[in-house]
Amino acid sequence: MNTAIAIPAMIIAILLITVTGLQSKGSGGGLTGGATTSFRTRRGAEKFLLRATIVLVIALVVLSLINFREFSS
Repeated sequence: MNTAIAIPAMIIAILLITVTGLQSKGSGGGLTGGATTSFRTRRGAEKFLLRATIVLVIALVVLSLINFREFSS
């Protein structure tokens, strides 16, 4: 893996783990569990964490595809 791709991929992976760990599910925190089955509107920090998760996943997939393309050629 090229270091120009590996280092950002590692940083994004660490951020993704952190953001998903901070997301809350119901009354309990994301790290402590506590799932809920009801749907509700996301607001404030929860909305930011959701969007950050989506952006980080897309960035990680793009970097992985770039790495795969470079590796396969």
